[in-house]
Amino acid sequence: MDFVPTEEQTAAQGLAARIFGDLSTHERLAGAGTGTDAELWKELCAAGLTAAVEEVGLLGLVLLLEEQGRTTAQVPFAASCVYGLLAVASHGTDEQRDRLLPPLRDGTAVATGAFPACGGMRADGEGRLSGSVPYVPWLRDASLVLVADSDRGLWIVRTGDPGVATEPVETTAPWSAARLVLDRAYGERLGGERAHGEGLGGERAHGEGLGGEGAYGEGLGGDQAHEGRLRGAGAYGEPLGHVDNVSLSGAYEHVLAASRIAFAGLQAGVCAGSLSRAVAHTNTREQFGRPLSTKQAVLLRAADAHMDTEAIRVTAYEAAWRHDTGLPYGTQALSAAWWASEAGTRVVHAGQHLHGGTGADLDHPVHRHFLWGRQLDAYLGCGSEVLQELGQSLVKEGPE
Repeated sequence: MDFVPTEEQTAAQGLAARIFGDLSTHERLAGAGTGTDAELWKELCAAGLTAAVEEVGLLGLVLLLEEQGRTTAQVPFAASCVYGLLAVASHGTDEQRDRLLPPLRDGTAVATGAFPACGGMRADGEGRLSGSVPYVPWLRDASLVLVADSDRGLWIVRTGDPGVATEPVETTAPWSAARLVLDRAYGERLGGERAHGEGLGGERAHGEGLGGEGAYGEGLGGDQAHEGRLRGAGAYGEPLGHVDNVSLSGAYEHVLAASRIAFAGLQAGVCAGSLSRAVAHTNTREQFGRPLSTKQAVLLRAADAHMDTEAIRVTAYEAAWRHDTGLPYGTQALSAAWWASEAGTRVVHAGQHLHGGTGADLDHPVHRHFLWGRQLDAYLGCGSEVLQELGQSLVKEGPE
């Protein structure tokens, strides 16, 4: 593996570091709350960093997300790039790339993903989606949602279409999060035949009015989803074409693995930012006339956090590099996700703990790193779940 980034990747990372550092200040973050910083998002898109992801690849995106994580910047950068730009660029037809990529590049469209597929969404034979996903990051800002059904088919829907509902959820997430509910919303399976309607943005609506009082299907984890009370015609989607005869489940696996790698890169930045704040605090905070950083227990705790952070970074780099070079990367993506989940939790806890009583202040910047780290852990899947999946993957692959 080549750990040296290209000139383009280095330049993009430097520009991202400057923009995030200048605009993602504590005062702006406090003002944004759980919402998006619209000015920062506009600046990132105007600088061409969203569009550059197609050129710098997934490894370049990981480098950019590290800089976002260091400052916990409130923008849907990871979700829109991995579920929108990279998904369409990798699996869309030429016509779809020409139509869908430009608004994703300039930030006028924002994408997110209802992943992974664990039974929350179901599709019937006519391409109608039903069910709910209880947590989707940045859903309140998204205009496009990449949906994975229980059969690992990929669908794309517009949040503003009839039959699609978004509902706020109570969560500790420091970013915009909501619940996605589809009530007989029409879509088409990835690679499937065109069924009803003219595709995303089409004018025709051939289905019957919904009139349903609840979501059809069970929520993630088996809970009945009765949140939706929807009216109107079905929301029509379109088949997202794929390249190189990639199977439906193969496309799902590719997008899921890429998203895990991207969010692991974001977690590496979150942990690095938390540790940097802890180092600065312990170097200036004195106890009995000596800085806290001279205490052996503090040094060891910080050293462990540093090693965990580096492990997250290296595994994310390796998985992203293998993705970009065309090598198998599924196992490496799971390894990166496990480190990001398991070690990431340890690091943000250590960062808060090393701040002592100051770390308990909900308004202190380090608390945001704590919230981001815990939420990314939940979104990636807890460490034991990811480790189980990794073990099953290794058993399936067998000895080399």
